[in-house]
Amino acid sequence: MIDIRDVTKTYGAGETAVHALRGVSLRVDAGDYVAVMGSSGSGKSTLMNILGCLDVPTRGEYWLDGNNVAQLSEDQQALVRGRKIGFVFQSFNLIPRTTALANVELPLTYAHLRRAERRRRATHALELVGLADRTDHRPNQLSGGQQQRVAIARALATEPRILLADEPTGNLDAQSTDEVLGMFDELNAEGRTIVVITHETEVAARARRLVRVADGRIVADEVTR
Repeated sequence: MIDIRDVTKTYGAGETAVHALRGVSLRVDAGDYVAVMGSSGSGKSTLMNILGCLDVPTRGEYWLDGNNVAQLSEDQQALVRGRKIGFVFQSFNLIPRTTALANVELPLTYAHLRRAERRRRATHALELVGLADRTDHRPNQLSGGQQQRVAIARALATEPRILLADEPTGNLDAQSTDEVLGMFDELNAEGRTIVVITHETEVAARARRLVRVADGRIVADEVTR
């Protein structure tokens, strides 16, 4: 599903150049559940951006579902993001004045789906995350955990094969964290490929594989359960 080969990412040039990634290679098979851990500045967020086709390597190759991402145009990369990857972030990134249903429908609007199909998919996604009775609620009427579940529903609405989550529990209390991680467990059990960027050991412990990043390099890659 994901195959990164000797990827380097450098920002700037000369003495001020920042080497965010230094020869990183990583393979993630379909149905895997991987946690990526590292301190601030380790390169884990840069790695996430490349995995999500939000950035491109300076050198090296990124193969996603059999396609060499570097050979795709910007429009083609955007199409890949919209169809194959769902994103969940620490900040929920919900539109405050619109309902949960409208927030989940948003990426489907960009996909140019008909209104009835958008509504069907968005409603189903909210059902999957246990919010069928909150479709008409706005973000300020929902708890933090419920807002993150709306964000997860939005990521699932496009029916992606891969879910990328960047510190998804960073703004949640313990109970909401457990609910969100339980949801990830269920999604992975159903066959969804999940990659989570985190600095929290309890979050990483829920994954089936742990990748540690330090100074732009992968320093450990182990199966945990």
